[in-house]
Amino acid sequence: MDSQNKNLILATALSFVVILVWFILFPPPEAQPTDPNAPVATAEGVTTPAAPAAPAATPAAPAQATVEAADSNAPRLPIDTPRIEGAISLQGGRIDQLALKDYREENVPGSANVTVLSPVGSENAFYALFGWAAGAGLTPDAVPGPNTLWTVESGTNLTPDNPVTLAWDNGAGQTFRRTISVDQDYMFSVTQSVTNTGASAISLAPYGILARHGEPANAKNFFILHEGTVGMADGELTETSYGNLEDLDFNAREGTRAEVTQVAESGWIGFTDHYWMSTLIPTAGTPFKSVIKYDEARNIFQAEAVQPTQTVAPGQTASADTKLFSGAKEWETIRNYENAGVTKFVDSIDWGWFFFLTKPIFQALHFLHGFIGNMGWSIIALTIVIKAIVFPLAYKSYASMAKMKELQPKMEELKKAAGDDKAKVQQAMMELYKKEKVNPASGCLPILIQIPIFFSLYKVIFVTLELRHAPWLGWITDLSAPDPSSILNLFGLLPYATPSPDSIFAIVSLGILPILLGISMWLQQKLNPAPTDATQAMIFAWMPWVFMFMLGSFASGLVLYWITNNTITFTQQYLIMRSHGYKPDVFGNIKNSFKRKK
Repeated sequence: MDSQNKNLILATALSFVVILVWFILFPPPEAQPTDPNAPVATAEGVTTPAAPAAPAATPAAPAQATVEAADSNAPRLPIDTPRIEGAISLQGGRIDQLALKDYREENVPGSANVTVLSPVGSENAFYALFGWAAGAGLTPDAVPGPNTLWTVESGTNLTPDNPVTLAWDNGAGQTFRRTISVDQDYMFSVTQSVTNTGASAISLAPYGILARHGEPANAKNFFILHEGTVGMADGELTETSYGNLEDLDFNAREGTRAEVTQVAESGWIGFTDHYWMSTLIPTAGTPFKSVIKYDEARNIFQAEAVQPTQTVAPGQTASADTKLFSGAKEWETIRNYENAGVTKFVDSIDWGWFFFLTKPIFQALHFLHGFIGNMGWSIIALTIVIKAIVFPLAYKSYASMAKMKELQPKMEELKKAAGDDKAKVQQAMMELYKKEKVNPASGCLPILIQIPIFFSLYKVIFVTLELRHAPWLGWITDLSAPDPSSILNLFGLLPYATPSPDSIFAIVSLGILPILLGISMWLQQKLNPAPTDATQAMIFAWMPWVFMFMLGSFASGLVLYWITNNTITFTQQYLIMRSHGYKPDVFGNIKNSFKRKK
């Protein structure tokens, strides 16, 4: 067997092993059954911060508070913008209802809008709380808590043009106000203030809390995707999964499992899902205590931003500003917020270990989509661009392969002359390679380059929102999902439903794109004759079809990239090898593959 066949077998086998180990070590999670007898919570608890008795940089000890399910009679202020709708409960002043107008739960007509925030008492409650932690001169009931009933001082509904102001008087000489505004996208601005008309100074610390009751029901739990808390602290990104939150060390000062980070200049903290995110963002330049915690008794995850304690003299007013992002992880929208001053906000998107590839790949894809207007054609155009960039390496590799074909007769002569002396054969071949200036390993180079590009593009297609429900043509209406067509019903010609994704038969329910992928890989092999060794020939024969079944459940956008890549590679290799005097007998190799072996 010649060297390029050995290299190709090695590279293909390694790729096969990588993907096989991937599926063995990280299988898709099985859905956990719901206990029908499990109690439904009507009142849950969150841990709220407490300020120290004297002014300090940040509050210290925790205090426990119970967040009650919102009273059905408690007034609500509607939230209505071009992109979101929801409500603010005057019980606690919670932002606890939020849905996205531009996104549906399913890619079918009539599907409900995606819900980002939901109130206590609903399944998987998730909401934002703001308040003040009591310090010197105040008792806990003298500051607004999660269940405080606020009154509306101004505004009837929250829109981009109409902020609302809530007020609460504690009856002890302090009046608290909260002004909430929202922009055209997903950013809320919350200004909290307290006016002290009492006889003595008070100390208190402003905070914001995101509380999530239990792990999200629709969590993917897939190793390539981060779901959990995400934060930025003075330029350093931290990501903590829900599983790792449950394993945090007990923090006596916080009264629960917690991790505390002191932020000196700028940062943010919150929760990220596959496509949606909610984060608390104190004003840049304001130090704050960033806290992530897990209350295992109540199964509540929290993210907190606690600002420094303020002392308010009689007759004075103190205020604090916090922003709340709650919406879709759109790259362009998040980049605009970063440009407006939110430190490294684009890093909230899960770019992964290959961020140096995933970021430019997505930016190129986004740029092409701006011209083409269709993500499917943009993926094809991006593949052409990538192949053009690596063409010099590919040219050198394929030229070397053509040269190896020319040397085949000389190599056979060397083998015959050396007989069974393998060391002599290897030495003679190395001298021949050196004399003819041929690198036998160069055939693997394009494959090795494509592996990180393949995984990076897979990450982009899997993680970024812009490909969710993005159509290509005809039956491909969601490039982030597998090809919905199936050979089992002749691609829709027969009136039979296809197996569900969790069915044992789903692996054989191949769509059009996976079949085209297998054919493109098979044709690539036919550029060279089959190996003379029977075992190696069998491996080659089965490899395209094994990959076809393995990649059949991958996102159709990724399969489309791989088909395009294979097609371009086939064309390049054929033309380059012909230009160097070797004419691949594609049709002859195809014909030979169907001949019965004697």
